[in-house]
Amino acid sequence: MEAKRFTLNKKTWIILLVMIAIGVVSLLYGALAGPGIKRMAANLLLNNYYFLSLGLIGLFFITAHAVSESGWHTSVQRIAEAMSSFIPIGGVLLLVFFLSGGLHLLYEWTNTEQLDEVLQGKTPYLNEPFFYIRTLVFLAGWSILAYFIRKTSLQLDIDGERKYFNRLRVLSAVFLVFYALSSVISSWDWLMSIDAHWYSTLYGWYVFSSMLAAGIAMLIILLYVLMKMGYMEHVNTEHIHDLGIYLFGFSIFWAYLWFSQYMLIWYANIPEETVYFYDRHLHFSGVFYINLILCFVVPFLALMTRNSKRSFTILIPVSVLVVIGHWFDLYLLIMPGTIGGEASGFGLVEIGTTIGFLGLFALVSFLTLAKAPLAPYKHPFYKESLDYHTHY
Repeated sequence: MEAKRFTLNKKTWIILLVMIAIGVVSLLYGALAGPGIKRMAANLLLNNYYFLSLGLIGLFFITAHAVSESGWHTSVQRIAEAMSSFIPIGGVLLLVFFLSGGLHLLYEWTNTEQLDEVLQGKTPYLNEPFFYIRTLVFLAGWSILAYFIRKTSLQLDIDGERKYFNRLRVLSAVFLVFYALSSVISSWDWLMSIDAHWYSTLYGWYVFSSMLAAGIAMLIILLYVLMKMGYMEHVNTEHIHDLGIYLFGFSIFWAYLWFSQYMLIWYANIPEETVYFYDRHLHFSGVFYINLILCFVVPFLALMTRNSKRSFTILIPVSVLVVIGHWFDLYLLIMPGTIGGEASGFGLVEIGTTIGFLGLFALVSFLTLAKAPLAPYKHPFYKESLDYHTHY
């Protein structure tokens, strides 16, 4: 029997469109009458990267489980697919941002006439033609693979033939290999090159771990919203529990990489390395510690027990705080190197732009959810997921 389909009601439409409108107004305010075009551009980069990454984590969630032949995830697979539908939207917006002046506004290495000796040595890699080639390859690769993975998943729903299941696994393996490389290199290009004199050997994995925890938190929030709307009856407490385990585990993984990068660089006392954190301590100390509390302390303490991972009463507030916390994490990666401590802040531009992107992300996700049954009912492992029960 075909699973229940989602319908985007008029009230939700209006709410999401209002959120998008708030984002547009906030950007116009930032550019014309507010704190300035550079701060607006930095917020555009932050939110564009953040929500594009949430889409990529949705696709990562699908492909990692497909390759490992997991069964339980099929009950929430459609939500992850819906998240991944934002990838081409976010990709186009990011490319337009770079081409419309954002690249020259925020990245010091693009000013080729005033490069010092360090940046001149990096020009074989940090130059605009090569930068755009890499960007196009990443965005096109992610979008194409997301399209074919979604298409194959829907074809599997139509007739349930084994060939589509096998194709899904092959495409998933291709994506995982491509994403393992492209996620790291793209974080070097779009984030680390903001502070082009500084580098970290684990930066790419640190950024990935941050987006992974935020992506799982967003998936939990979307699942909760759908269940409150009367959908997702096929999801049971065991599925929620496993998502809670992911959120708990990936938050610890992020903290491990945070500690590895921060403490090892700091106690080594190497000037060209510690200057990165010195600026963040000097001008962003409040955000620095709030970030650590929201991204690690809260999920670690709140989700330590088994029951806390099985209850939306605890899981949803924690997920919301984790989504906010990793937004702060990305804020700390971008703002110090683009607009600096004195010009930064939290006002209409920051809040409004985030609300706008959240509305756009949710709208794209909901529209995608409405195009197919909310569960892949002909997936070979779907029955296993329906009967899913843990034994601990």
